[in-house]
Amino acid sequence: MELIQNTPDLSAYLAADEAIDHDHTLVRETAARLGKGAEDSYAYARLAFEFVRDEIPHSQDSGDPRVTWRASDVLEQRTGICYAKAHALAALLRAEDIPTALCYQRLAHDDGSGHVVHGLVAVRFNGDWHRQDPRGNKSGVDARFSLAGERLAWVPDPQSNEVDYPVLYAEPHPAVLSALKAAPDRPYLWKTLPTAL
Repeated sequence: MELIQNTPDLSAYLAADEAIDHDHTLVRETAARLGKGAEDSYAYARLAFEFVRDEIPHSQDSGDPRVTWRASDVLEQRTGICYAKAHALAALLRAEDIPTALCYQRLAHDDGSGHVVHGLVAVRFNGDWHRQDPRGNKSGVDARFSLAGERLAWVPDPQSNEVDYPVLYAEPHPAVLSALKAAPDRPYLWKTLPTAL
């Protein structure tokens, strides 16, 4: 699949916004701490990915009712669904000048009620974009950081009307951000997640 930037301006994938607030002190401090263990930007990207994947539980997996959407809040509260975790990873990567996009898949909903949009990131190294899924591993899910072939949580099944969206967004998709901001808690959010982009 060819990944398509929604803006040709690569600097847009380094920018801070209300969700990817990498100018926030907590994001900067976390990035600096992770950076101490990295010999180069590739190693930093892997460390940041593993930190978000492993140290910030997916709120559905952990049963946490809180809804986070801003990267700094995800890092402070240590919880979030896939979109929020993608925002946190994007902020940590952009804080270290690694171009990072938000991207999405349409997958079957966990509760069997149709489809839901799933959030990922894509990092740019050596002139190419590489998708990564920091949602968090669990039984049946083994996502890994990889620049040599994707190691995502799920591969969409076209026969089930699942799809990979090829667009790389510089900012969170409006449908995603609206759902996150409107939800008073995760159970409510689970019923109001976008079903398509």
